Amino acid sequence: MQDLIQQLLTDSPFYQGAAILLVAIVMALLAPLPREYQAFSWFSHLAKSLSAKVARSDRDAGQQRLAGSLSILLLVVPFWLILSFLLELAAFPWFFECVFLYLCLCDEQFHKVAEETALALSRQDKQQARQLLSHWVYRDTRELSEVGLCKAVIEKLLTTSIYGTVATILFFAIGGAPLVLGARMIKQLEYTWPALNPEYREFGRPAYLLSSLIYWLPTQAWNFTLAIQGGPGALMQLLRPPKSPQPVNNYLPTCALTAKVLNTELGGPQKFAGQKVALMRIGTGPKPTLHTISAALKLARLSKGIWILSLLLLPCLWAILRLLAHA
Repeated sequence: MQDLIQQLLTDSPFYQGAAILLVAIVMALLAPLPREYQAFSWFSHLAKSLSAKVARSDRDAGQQRLAGSLSILLLVVPFWLILSFLLELAAFPWFFECVFLYLCLCDEQFHKVAEETALALSRQDKQQARQLLSHWVYRDTRELSEVGLCKAVIEKLLTTSIYGTVATILFFAIGGAPLVLGARMIKQLEYTWPALNPEYREFGRPAYLLSSLIYWLPTQAWNFTLAIQGGPGALMQLLRPPKSPQPVNNYLPTCALTAKVLNTELGGPQKFAGQKVALMRIGTGPKPTLHTISAALKLARLSKGIWILSLLLLPCLWAILRLLAHA
């Protein structure tokens, strides 16, 4: 018995890490911060203020990319170092780890926004739906039709967990809270300076490329979670992802899988500051409706549930294996 207790004490950081992750995810889903009070919303405002001064379209492409790269260093490195040192110096680092993970997961509340948007559309209140969505996407929503609003909601809903639940679990297991925090800051810069937007096409490319590299593993893991729910056709599409004519569209495979599982059409042109950007349409099904949003919500909940259930089962299985080995 003494040996068993010693083994469990040796594994205590593993169980503590799983508990921290679980608490942070549950809090982010059930008790999220309002959008205007989220730390990454403030970070976006800071990034926009900086880009307004240094992102100049009259410079050549190389200069704009250099300005974008230096802006990433200026915004990410100081804050990341300060917060990482805070974790090292804290008397109770587990508390701050939980807080950092909670802040990194705040976008997981988008499922509530999706429900509110669907409710507004059911009342034929497209203006309210556009207003709700405008705080969450960095494209123009003022002229979106009902179909366009449905597409935007579904695409956001089924891609949020890549940098939310999935990335948080994987990165926390690999490098702890500092890795989760640093990666999330890069992702926020990618969203703030979307490379699809003509204004940030070159300036935002470094953030896009860095984010695509960092989130490659979470993207593949999430895509697999979607594909296993779509049958053989979705699994085959996972192995043969579509090619985008746009070199800055890293969510195309995820949207293509979502369209396959939901049997709907996604994608299509988007507008940024009044400028139309031609993007390919994805899927061969009918255009999305309110019923499609409901199906997307179920798909997102089930997919996140798989990851949360795995987070619960792994420590239990590990403890059982320890008991069996001791017996």
